[in-house]
Amino acid sequence: MGIQMKALILGAAMAAIACTTIIALILSLANHQSLDQPYSTQYGIVFDAGSTHTALFLYQWLGNKENNTGIVSQKQSCDVDGDGISSYVENPPAAGESLKKCLDVAKAVIPEGQRKATPVYLGATAGMRLLRLQNQSQADSILVEVTKTIQSYPFDFRGARILSGMEEGAYGCITINYLLERFIKHTFEGLWIHPKAGTILGALDLGGASTQISFIPKDPVRVPDSAFNLQLYGYKYELYTHSYLCYGKDQALRKLQAYLHKTAGSTQFISHPCYHKGYILNVTMADLYNSPCVVKPNNFIPTAILTFSGTGNSSLCLSLMENIVNLTNCALSPDCGLDGAYQPPVNGEFFAFSAYFYTFDFLGLAPKAPLTRVVSTIETHCNKNWTTLTAENPTIKAKYLQDYCASAHYIMTILLKGYKFNDTWDQISFEKQVGDTDIGWTLGYMLNLTNMIPSEHSRAVTGVLHSQWAAQIFFIVFALFLSLLIIGILFVHDPKH
Repeated sequence: MGIQMKALILGAAMAAIACTTIIALILSLANHQSLDQPYSTQYGIVFDAGSTHTALFLYQWLGNKENNTGIVSQKQSCDVDGDGISSYVENPPAAGESLKKCLDVAKAVIPEGQRKATPVYLGATAGMRLLRLQNQSQADSILVEVTKTIQSYPFDFRGARILSGMEEGAYGCITINYLLERFIKHTFEGLWIHPKAGTILGALDLGGASTQISFIPKDPVRVPDSAFNLQLYGYKYELYTHSYLCYGKDQALRKLQAYLHKTAGSTQFISHPCYHKGYILNVTMADLYNSPCVVKPNNFIPTAILTFSGTGNSSLCLSLMENIVNLTNCALSPDCGLDGAYQPPVNGEFFAFSAYFYTFDFLGLAPKAPLTRVVSTIETHCNKNWTTLTAENPTIKAKYLQDYCASAHYIMTILLKGYKFNDTWDQISFEKQVGDTDIGWTLGYMLNLTNMIPSEHSRAVTGVLHSQWAAQIFFIVFALFLSLLIIGILFVHDPKH
């Protein structure tokens, strides 16, 4: 081959290599696209250790956040067998043992690789608040035992503590408004936005040992101790919230029994207008007065048996409720609630849950009913005799059936005469769930805690389209081929060879 031809071929090959290299370089740098990988699912567990029972709630959310707060949903719930943990004063280790069934349920749901990163919280409410008033060391012993049990599981245990009544009320309010998308809303375009015209709903919670009311009043809260400030999804809110210890359903009905006993004189046979005619209940003095919510009488004999006999007198039952609900002695009148506590006028819509819902649901009054129908339904129910009532409700246990009349009148007393819903009754909805999620303080508590749980870093990856990648590889391979070709030509036609 002539020298000129050889030089021509080499020049052409070098030019082709340069071109393909430049094309490959352009393809490798141009038109890159970013793709967000899905965030991992994070989990959190909250135990609601109430006065009458304990429940586990398992929540989940994606690792990213919206304005520092997670978008949380309920994954699973589990009812713990037995009574509330405050009932285990004689055997604190059994309080811990009772949690194992539900911890096993949560363990089975959470992927093994994420268990150690799953935070677990236990919040005890009014039952333990009462026990702490009675015996601090017993309350501490129970918390120690439940802590031991939870720590034996492969989770990130963050503590067991007794919530304040204000926390319980405020977190319940947070739960309702989160579920109803009053804090944040998911748009059709897939974005999370703050609703412009969203009004915050109030919360009414009736437990066994305490009751809570929470809402945003029209005017600023006048008493700082009743204000609960929170920040969610980048916005700040000021709630009015108040918790009434000893005003829960069970403790209120206990106070009614104690009142009837003390006003009956020396007899141990006591008429009870809130119990249905024909119903009889025997209670020892030790059981009746085993609570700081009632004061023991001078003639207290622990083993003495008191017999309550139902008379089915609805109107008398209602009037007696004012003897156990303190509706006077308010220094800030007319801004008063129960027991002389400050309360601004109720404002907006409310969700009533827990015992509010269960009582009104049994009476067929949930989620809403006109006030006149509510009053007549309660009257009709309370005036039924026990034989008729049990025949109509054969599947309901007597310990629940006996109290619906008294519970209903108690609810009407605190809602109408205590919180003053007389003119805004139609603003109350009696609810148990929103969608598939239970209403209660635990979800609000978890939402607040996600502010303190670090979010994941962005998991975006950068790349190119498949066709662009294929072209890039072709030109790189072609450039390598030409390079090898040149080397081959030089080697074959080298005069030394």
